[in-house]
Amino acid sequence: MELECSRDDLMYEQYRMDSKNTSDMSLISIYFEDVQGLSDELAKQLWMILQRSMLTVRRDPTMLVSSVRIIEREEKIDRRMVDRKKQTGFIPPGRPKRWKDKMFQVLEGTVGTRIEGTQSVTKEADKMWLVRLLEITRKYVLDDLIVVKNLMVQCFPQHYNTFFGLYHNAVSSRVKELASEDLEANEIVSLLTWVLNTYKSVEMMGHPELFSEYDINQLEPLLPQDVVDDLLSKYVKTFTSNITGWLRKALETDKKDWQKETEPEADQDGYYQTTLPAIVFQMFEQNLQVAAQIDIDFKEQVLKLCLKQMNTFLIRYREEAVTYKEEHMRDRQMPQCYVQYMIAIINNCQTFKESINSLKRKYLQSSEPTDSDAAIERTLNEVAKEGCQFLLDEVFLDLEHHLNELLTRKWLTGSHAVDTICVTVEDYFNDFNKIKKPFNQFPVCIRLEDGCVTCDLVICTRCDYTNHNM
Repeated sequence: MELECSRDDLMYEQYRMDSKNTSDMSLISIYFEDVQGLSDELAKQLWMILQRSMLTVRRDPTMLVSSVRIIEREEKIDRRMVDRKKQTGFIPPGRPKRWKDKMFQVLEGTVGTRIEGTQSVTKEADKMWLVRLLEITRKYVLDDLIVVKNLMVQCFPQHYNTFFGLYHNAVSSRVKELASEDLEANEIVSLLTWVLNTYKSVEMMGHPELFSEYDINQLEPLLPQDVVDDLLSKYVKTFTSNITGWLRKALETDKKDWQKETEPEADQDGYYQTTLPAIVFQMFEQNLQVAAQIDIDFKEQVLKLCLKQMNTFLIRYREEAVTYKEEHMRDRQMPQCYVQYMIAIINNCQTFKESINSLKRKYLQSSEPTDSDAAIERTLNEVAKEGCQFLLDEVFLDLEHHLNELLTRKWLTGSHAVDTICVTVEDYFNDFNKIKKPFNQFPVCIRLEDGCVTCDLVICTRCDYTNHNM
């Protein structure tokens, strides 16, 4: 340093006396030719210490302090030399060194390397690669910044205040790289949850030990809003495709159950049901819990998407119920538990309604109806009403022969038609008692609206049968 200052002073004096005398200036340069090499070697040592600053500050903080002081001194000399050049036109060789700028570049590169080194596994080797990477990044950044706060800031001038910004920028660059990759839906959620929630939480930048060092709200977003929007759009597109497939598969599985030779399961109140509503809403619940990790608005967006898909699904559900009835009409012996499963289909409509309302209460802030509510309500009522009609059709098909005997000569001369009708109706109504409210009113109400004479007879015979047994 002193040799360099001596050289610079001699050169300046020579320049003042005779600025055009290049030969004397060359003699001075030759005499001090090793000075530049010493300066370069010192710089290398400084950069090495700074690259290892997180380790150095723990083992020998005085070395780091000395390095920073050297850089600060060179920065002051740079400023003085630049100012003198403005006045005299002379500046020594190698000036300005700009070691302070270089120091920040080295620190930035060190932090960047630290963040990039958090990926311990590849996507191909581990499906949870992103979750692991983000967790390691969180831990490294938090640990490093606590060291910065407790040790590093004491080694640098207070006005530097650079480390939190360096780490923030390095993390931002890394998550931008991750966002540009071909991420799966669950990976998008993991990344956005980390970026939008974990990063500023007490688990990371909002940690109590760091709280006093900077204003977390002054940090720029890790990801630009347009990148966040693109990721959300990609997730919604993938989710829509997935949920369509899940619903289709769930319905196909339920349809297979309709063909079973055993009655469907009953709930705790004895009402027939299938597992379809539980499966569907378990899928919805899982995805809504995931969406809720991102933010409230996105959670509501996913719920509305679920309801929209639900409406499409219920239209298909209605079609399959009609097909089920038509296939049964071709061979009324099959399936053996047709009536019981049709009742379960009807009951599922009420379960769907209750589950939808439950999701809305849990995941919607507003009680305002969604765009899908009216269509869902209408379709569910139609499925239930048609299902009840199919059940009545089944009753009247069984009774048709016996009803035709009523008020005939055969009936007057002695017929068991009334007894058969009463027993059959009572048997069916034992099953109909397993229809949930309010749909358990449909089997009687539908025929009453039609004004069928045969219905009057059935109701009457049922009443007679009931009175007879009383």
